[in-house]
Amino acid sequence: MAKKDAPPRWDRKMQQRLARGEAAALGELYDRFASLVHGLAHRVLGDERAADGITREVFAHVWEHPDAYDPREGPLRAWVAGLTHRLAVQRLRTTETAALARGGQGSAEELERKVRRASVAARADYIVHSMPTPLRAALELAYFQRRDYRQTAVDLDVTEDEARRRLRLGLQLLSTAHETGAPGAPPGYGGAA
Repeated sequence: MAKKDAPPRWDRKMQQRLARGEAAALGELYDRFASLVHGLAHRVLGDERAADGITREVFAHVWEHPDAYDPREGPLRAWVAGLTHRLAVQRLRTTETAALARGGQGSAEELERKVRRASVAARADYIVHSMPTPLRAALELAYFQRRDYRQTAVDLDVTEDEARRRLRLGLQLLSTAHETGAPGAPPGYGGAA
């Protein structure tokens, strides 16, 4: 798998290749970001087929509008994540509004709560997958394997102070998922869109 934190130079080159219409560039972009796009879409929509559709829409949009991405505004990864989030939230709103119009249960307020919950969950996923590997590894040990900081230190072969620091920083980053315009979230990724 390619490095997650693509250098800005890679982002610029990729945008230029897409603008020239290089199909191989779209393939590379897909290989690098398809799991991110599908995961975020699935997290918002809760539906595999809908997530597949959003994944196709995102890469079609990137292919048709490569100049919409400006490398000076941030990493390509963040732009793709923001685009995914926006399209998935639009799809969620459209399908849920249509269900309400057909006489489905719920209200506009419940729909907005659902959209906000899905947005926070998607931002949290993005933050976890974007954080540095040492922080993510410490959080995974603490959360999934129920390790305390001492056990985490042993498992990671670091000092207890370093384990506490990694856990604290990881949790601080994760806590920003509820904030609009959260640090670590892609530009335009705040709010429910």
